[in-house]
Amino acid sequence: MTFRVCLSLFLVALPVRAAPPSTLDRERLIAHLEMTESWLVDEVAHLSPVQLHFRPSPTSWSILDCVEHLTLAEPEYWRTYQKSMAAPAAKKGSPSDDLDRLWYGIDRTRRAQTIDAEVPRARFQEMEPALAEFRALRAKILREARTTQGDWRRHLVPEWDRDCYQWLLMISAHSQRHILQIREIRHSPGFPAS
Repeated sequence: MTFRVCLSLFLVALPVRAAPPSTLDRERLIAHLEMTESWLVDEVAHLSPVQLHFRPSPTSWSILDCVEHLTLAEPEYWRTYQKSMAAPAAKKGSPSDDLDRLWYGIDRTRRAQTIDAEVPRARFQEMEPALAEFRALRAKILREARTTQGDWRRHLVPEWDRDCYQWLLMISAHSQRHILQIREIRHSPGFPAS
């Protein structure tokens, strides 16, 4: 065996060293999470019960449905993040790009139906309990974003082709996507004035 082959085998056998999140990644993630939380609260503040339950069509979601969906989907995304961070670090980074995660929150031209477990079922009749549940999870995610020393970039969510940093960005972008849906509902023909 040549020296290069031996060195290559030795380097492949070395464990991957964890690196704490970069300051820039941490700051950007916190800013996005805080932005989407406050934006959601602002979008639904002062809406009447009639406005919260308004549906643009019989099969459309209401504003309250959108927020309930966030309370159903995002805890599952959070569990996926925790599981992925507990798994061994990968030797390669994500094949995905951070920008793809951000575009997911902005681009509503491509829509898909959610899985059955994340479909709203009128669990909430008022906004306050739904928002409280959303904000409780967001507080946990923000605490993780502010304090973790785990290597977001070397822990992958393999079934989704992204790293854990991109996964946390996706959680925030998912909220943004539904905030934009709420805006669409508010601008629908027939949306109640109060």
